[in-house]
Amino acid sequence: MEKVGVYCRLSDEDRYKKNKTDDSESIANQKSMLLKYALDQGWEVVDIYSDDDYSGAGVERPEFNRLINDCENGRINIVLCKTQSRFSRDMEVIEKYLHNKFVDWGVRFVSIIDNADTDNEANKKSRQINGLVNEWYLEDLSNNVKKSLKNKRDDGLFMGSFAPYGYMKNPNDKHKLIIDENVAPIVREIFEKYKSGLGYYKISTSLNERKILCPALYKKSIGSKFVCCNFNYDITGKWTSDTIARILKNATYIGTLTQGKRTNISYKNHKSKKVSESEWSITENAHEPIIDNETWYIVQRRLKNHHRPTKESGNVHPLSNKVYCTECRRIFMRNQCSVKCAGGTIKTRAYLQCKGNKKYHTCINNKSIRYDIVENYVLDAINELLKNCNERLLKEEFNKTLERRNRQNTVITNLNKEKANLEKKLNESKIYFKNLYIDRLKGIISDSDFAVLRNEYTKDVESYQSTLLNIEKKLEKNQSKKEKLKDIESILKKYKCIKTLTRIIVDEFIKKIYVGVVDKNTNTRDIKIEFNLDL
Repeated sequence: MEKVGVYCRLSDEDRYKKNKTDDSESIANQKSMLLKYALDQGWEVVDIYSDDDYSGAGVERPEFNRLINDCENGRINIVLCKTQSRFSRDMEVIEKYLHNKFVDWGVRFVSIIDNADTDNEANKKSRQINGLVNEWYLEDLSNNVKKSLKNKRDDGLFMGSFAPYGYMKNPNDKHKLIIDENVAPIVREIFEKYKSGLGYYKISTSLNERKILCPALYKKSIGSKFVCCNFNYDITGKWTSDTIARILKNATYIGTLTQGKRTNISYKNHKSKKVSESEWSITENAHEPIIDNETWYIVQRRLKNHHRPTKESGNVHPLSNKVYCTECRRIFMRNQCSVKCAGGTIKTRAYLQCKGNKKYHTCINNKSIRYDIVENYVLDAINELLKNCNERLLKEEFNKTLERRNRQNTVITNLNKEKANLEKKLNESKIYFKNLYIDRLKGIISDSDFAVLRNEYTKDVESYQSTLLNIEKKLEKNQSKKEKLKDIESILKKYKCIKTLTRIIVDEFIKKIYVGVVDKNTNTRDIKIEFNLDL
């Protein structure tokens, strides 16, 4: 008597299950049909294998793997399914088992509805076509799901599993975020402290000392199902520099949803890959912001050129990474030393010196300069700039910036239209090739004709993909240019007369400061400032 293994599978959980552990009605129907068929054939049913709520893509199914193991060990010699797609929708899996492994193991595959039977050599092509159609079904389903998710993201709906720290999902609409007032003040504090010059470590240390729960532990404390991989209190249970950096870079806090940054490689390969920035779903004003725009832009400007805080204060000094050597173009390093002043008092004083001379001994700019001298020079220069800036200049700069921004928007719009057109052509070519392949399997066209048409299809697709890649590169470049355009009017109008330099002020006004070699005759040196005239 033949020894049969009955295999059932359903990918979507049945809505009418009383308990998750119960078999769905559809699984029960599959079992009933298959057991009756086996009885009619006079076969002995050795075991029933049931994968409920598992996709037909791949082989990550517990009962499927148990079935395969029993086939290999000779426990069963017939695998019985309702349809071939219940066994698998993956063409590679069909080929691997139905036409290779099962043949070696002496196992027969039978499906009732679509009449697949590996003992019948005549329907092998039919099985392969079914396998191909099932594979395309999976691919199309995956694409449809991705498109549906992207449409929802583009509509400004939050599609994440867990709300970012500082927010919670709206109880009346899980796709909308509302502010979590319990921890929103912590988010504001992080931004304000970084804006004022504190570094990641200093901020995280302050939060840890006050025993403020880090995001992972806070979510756990409010009953969230959020799970942090390899959870360890000593590491994950504390605020870290990385956590602070992630919060500071998250545009969610100004009401902007940025989603779709990563995606699965394919419906078969669930490893994630980065998505081109031009394809991200970005929705402004999607929810109430925690951080104001001005604070956000100041912080982002600092983040682009993150600086190491000084050891003595934990703050970043105002001119950090701004002072360079006129001769070798290397940065000036800041050092502190004790000096003896009049009356014998000892004071600690900061100096700046060319890295090319101090560290590499390759630059002739060998004299250090007092930090406070450079700082006062910069302060005077900025105040002079503010004094000379009149309304006419501000208006001219504002109009230039606006014109550049509009030009950039037009370029980006045209590139996106071209990209959409190419993606449509690629999709049409794919459908054409699918139909072509089916015609070949059915014998409608010959192998030689298929080879010619396939070559033409390949050339077209390669051309489309190459053009698409170039468009994406142009989009990234132009998007970057657009983001760099800033409004000079609002920055200059904000200040009247500056009394003390801060990191925020320096970042807004100064691009670089160049310090020259000391003139031996006059004992003076040139200091030149490169302003952010393209703010």
